Amino acid sequence: MYHSRPAGLSGLCQVTDHLYLSNGRAASDSAQVTRCEITCVVNVTETRSSCAASPPGVEYIHIPVSDSPVSPLSDHFDEVADKIELTAERGGRTLVHCNAGVSRSAALCMAYLMKHRGVSLLDAHRWVKTCRPMVRPNNGFWRQLIRYEMELRGCNSVAMVSSSIGEIPDIYEEEARNMMPL
Repeated sequence: MYHSRPAGLSGLCQVTDHLYLSNGRAASDSAQVTRCEITCVVNVTETRSSCAASPPGVEYIHIPVSDSPVSPLSDHFDEVADKIELTAERGGRTLVHCNAGVSRSAALCMAYLMKHRGVSLLDAHRWVKTCRPMVRPNNGFWRQLIRYEMELRGCNSVAMVSSSIGEIPDIYEEEARNMMPL
């Protein structure tokens, strides 16, 4: 028997009243985009996907960044955060997506929350993870977010630490301990 997934996991996850996060498949579903009254789509994937044919009146921005720890996602933190804010000020809604809606798009949403909502990186992560539980930026993006938090706030709420599985954000230490064989 088919059981539907918890609300939001396969669709557009609402982060704020004007910011949504999703995977590529949900972003290319024009019915969902229309239903959520999205006016701007930010695609953070290497290729311009089929959802480039957005519904009429929907602005489409492509940021070609791969989901690699060495990709310079932070080059786009201010640009995307400011675009989300500008769209909101104009009464619009922004959807940020990547392939899975786990790493790149989540990191950009966290950058927005830090810059325009004034929250710490730790709180931005909790906020986004509450909306979309599978959120998990790669370690390179975490390093970039940590640098960005320092630029914005002059202090850090998250640090990279050594673990049995390599360098990870300290908020994942508990998870890493739970993965260790007894």
